[in-house]
Amino acid sequence: MRSEDIAKLAGVSRSTVSRVINNYSNVPDKTRKKVMKIIEEHHYEPNTSARALAGKKTNTIGLFVVSITEKHNPNRIYQNNYFAPFVDALLDSANAMGYYVLIHTVYSEDDFQKVRQAFQQGRIDGGIIVGTENNMEMARIIADLQVPFILIDYDMRELLENRLDRNNLAVINSKDYEGAAKAVEHLIGLGHQRIAFISGRQNTYSGRQRYEAYISSMESNGLEVNKDYILQGEFLKMNAYEEVKRMLMMADGVRPTAIFSANDEMALGAIEACKELGVSIPNELSLIGFDDIQVAAQLNPSLSSVRLPIFEMAKAAAHSIIDMCEKGSESFSMLSFPTQLMVRESCQRLVKD
Repeated sequence: MRSEDIAKLAGVSRSTVSRVINNYSNVPDKTRKKVMKIIEEHHYEPNTSARALAGKKTNTIGLFVVSITEKHNPNRIYQNNYFAPFVDALLDSANAMGYYVLIHTVYSEDDFQKVRQAFQQGRIDGGIIVGTENNMEMARIIADLQVPFILIDYDMRELLENRLDRNNLAVINSKDYEGAAKAVEHLIGLGHQRIAFISGRQNTYSGRQRYEAYISSMESNGLEVNKDYILQGEFLKMNAYEEVKRMLMMADGVRPTAIFSANDEMALGAIEACKELGVSIPNELSLIGFDDIQVAAQLNPSLSSVRLPIFEMAKAAAHSIIDMCEKGSESFSMLSFPTQLMVRESCQRLVKD
């Protein structure tokens, strides 16, 4: 009996069966019990351990989700508007190709040993690392293992500088610089000159790309980059809320007329701060986010945002790692997916006095 058969009997998807088998926490108890009951009744056993001991492929890939900054919140990856859809799309794609996904969370530097152990114990054939921090030393350890691995949101130049352009590695990114530049240019085109920026973590490729695009777009248009307008959001909603509230309450400061946020989570924090202080969006302050999470279009006013191709990236990651596991790879490779500016109600043209 295959996992597809278990899924049909339980009336669920193959990805749900995979989540249950891999003890994925974001599964309703009722669904988990129903799937486990059928698994037990039919004595279903994937038996990847026995295959590994025999030196055979396990048909299992590892997904390592890194979130060291929020180690106090172990449920973050299942509630996060970036991680959750990425995991779902990856599971569905891998399951459709006959592969299981073993999910590991990395909340500390010590947890990085999970990556090495998963390969050394023969539990997975290949791996994918995605998260809110880049760790070049971890990339070096992975490269030295000589196993198929995909890095999401890593700087190609930094990998080359560290001589990590190995044939067992591949990188998948999005064109964040282009997307961020379009967002800032859009605000400038609406007449805004005092544009604030809520920055993400600078130890990530995407965080640096979005910051550099903001600075470059402002300077190329002859606009001042006010240090008081660069807010340290760290990709976290609460940080952004506190930073925006502090900026808007500056007694002797001139308020910006627009904000570009390096992700939508922080844009939500900015919205909360504005509501608390009675600042109207977009009448008094225009706002653009990044990622285009599902709720962005449902807000009132709806949030303008740069759409990140999360599903496309996840599917490409699944196909690429499985292809590497089955056929190998002769060279280091990189895929980069375009972003798209979604213009909605949170921005309006600046009316000069």
